[in-house]
Amino acid sequence: MSDIQTSLLEIQNLSMVFGGLRAIDDASMTVRRGGITALIGPNGAGKTTIFNCITGVYKPTSGTITVYNTEGKAERIGGLKPNVINRKGLARTFQNIRLFSNMSVLENVMIARHNSLSATLLDSIVRNRKTRLEEERVIEESHEVLKKMGLDEFANEMARNLPYGAQRRLEIARALATNPSLLLLDEPVAGMNPQETRDLEQTIHMIRDREKVSILLIEHDMSLVMNVSEQIYVLDYGRMIAEGKPEEIKSNPDVIKAYLGE
Repeated sequence: MSDIQTSLLEIQNLSMVFGGLRAIDDASMTVRRGGITALIGPNGAGKTTIFNCITGVYKPTSGTITVYNTEGKAERIGGLKPNVINRKGLARTFQNIRLFSNMSVLENVMIARHNSLSATLLDSIVRNRKTRLEEERVIEESHEVLKKMGLDEFANEMARNLPYGAQRRLEIARALATNPSLLLLDEPVAGMNPQETRDLEQTIHMIRDREKVSILLIEHDMSLVMNVSEQIYVLDYGRMIAEGKPEEIKSNPDVIKAYLGE
């Protein structure tokens, strides 16, 4: 039985089959509300496939994915479309940066705010007062998100001109702009230098502590994982082989053999 007071996301007996390949095999995990949870494992273990199932990119072959709202009401989301799942409070980033490179930093964040607009197509065509007020609000809120991520000074820069680490942060800013309750980060420090990684580590804590957004992350940087995570799940060949706190995972012989190295 799920503890609805603390569970935000529950995956039970999830499987994903592509042709004859069982990419995910009967995997289960729980993301606690207000926590930072990590999903680790070797390349090809199926981590991003789980993210894709959670966020609607893939429809799971079997199993359930359940989200709980603040009142504890459960809702199954497996198989729903990505935009529907996003409106239910889940947002993600990707391994490969997916910015609108020919748009400004501010415009990248503004696009993510579209789900909060109530203006109709007719309102937009005639550009009435309601539309203008909503546009002003979106611009203001987008600047606020950029400030939180330390990017407001780049608001009018083209996204493609940002340093690599700043582009990573912009992708997170765009996800935050949808006001999620759960942020899924797919290898957020991939390609970053040590200073950028340390900065993002602080940002992850800020997002959880100040913005009250729960976090589920995939990451190969074990130093980051051990520093920020409170609960870790380990995936190997599509199966969950371990779960526990960082100190438990560090000493788990199955994890050492499969991932951390003998």
